[in-house]
Amino acid sequence: MIELFEKKRKYLNYFFDHLDVEKAEKILKILLNCKNNIVFTGVGKSAIIANKIAMTMLSTGTKAIFLPASDALHGDIAIISKDDVFVVLSKSGETDELINLIPYVKKRKAVVVAIVSNEKSRLAKIADHYICLPVEKELCPYNLAPTTSTSVQLIFGDVLTIALMEKKNFSINEYALNHPAGAIGKQITLKVEDLMVKDLPLCHESDLIKDVLHVLSSKKCGTLLVVDKKNKLKGIFTDGDLRRLIQENTQDFFNKKMKDIMTRDFISINKNALAVEAMKKMQEKKQVMILPVIENEKIEGIIRMHDIVQSGISSLLLKP
Repeated sequence: MIELFEKKRKYLNYFFDHLDVEKAEKILKILLNCKNNIVFTGVGKSAIIANKIAMTMLSTGTKAIFLPASDALHGDIAIISKDDVFVVLSKSGETDELINLIPYVKKRKAVVVAIVSNEKSRLAKIADHYICLPVEKELCPYNLAPTTSTSVQLIFGDVLTIALMEKKNFSINEYALNHPAGAIGKQITLKVEDLMVKDLPLCHESDLIKDVLHVLSSKKCGTLLVVDKKNKLKGIFTDGDLRRLIQENTQDFFNKKMKDIMTRDFISINKNALAVEAMKKMQEKKQVMILPVIENEKIEGIIRMHDIVQSGISSLLLKP
């Protein structure tokens, strides 16, 4: 296994070291200027990669579809127009089904782009534009099974996809619209407002800790929110603060005022922020398990790490 991983690394490095970046930029510009659909096709394993690239582009703001070559030759070519870019994936560039298809695509005046690993191939010659993805050797010991070639196709397609995404300034909100369900959808649509607690453990700066301990206990939020008469948050006091207060003041902690023991330097979040952003904020501070939710300088709720974990998005959070 270790030897195979090293070979795979070597073959992928060969691709990165020999790729014509200027041609890649040219292909990107062609796709960026496409007025309608980017239509992907291929045969065999290349078809699977072409389909994946098309679906990823579609979900990230680029109009793209996958058209099986055999279906195109039996009526589905009608979907192609002069405003399309027709992208053909093939390692050899010599696949007959693809070679036979290109003249009919050109009759429909679509721009043809070939992504091959043989720049002397017939497909490269008859396409309007082509790029060669360098492949030193397949990982297969017989140099037959598509392994390295499909890997570099996928890498190239992913890079094109994200480059288009960036060029089009595709926003996180647009991404959310395209992913309303599932794990991704939850991570980019669930807001602080959806999870925050609204029944708040409030107290005032002049209150004695002994008079508001029941609030800390009954609200089960692990914190007290110290507010002024206008409901503006002045500080917070957590159950961790209480334990430290008891340890440091064994005699007189009951009679301390909240203004003297609260934490004034706290972090907060807006109710319209994503819940995943609240989690990131808490993780950055390590010991923080709740965040006050502030709107127009007034306290509207709190969001707890426990509720975020329960929502399921914690397993999706990727560290930067």
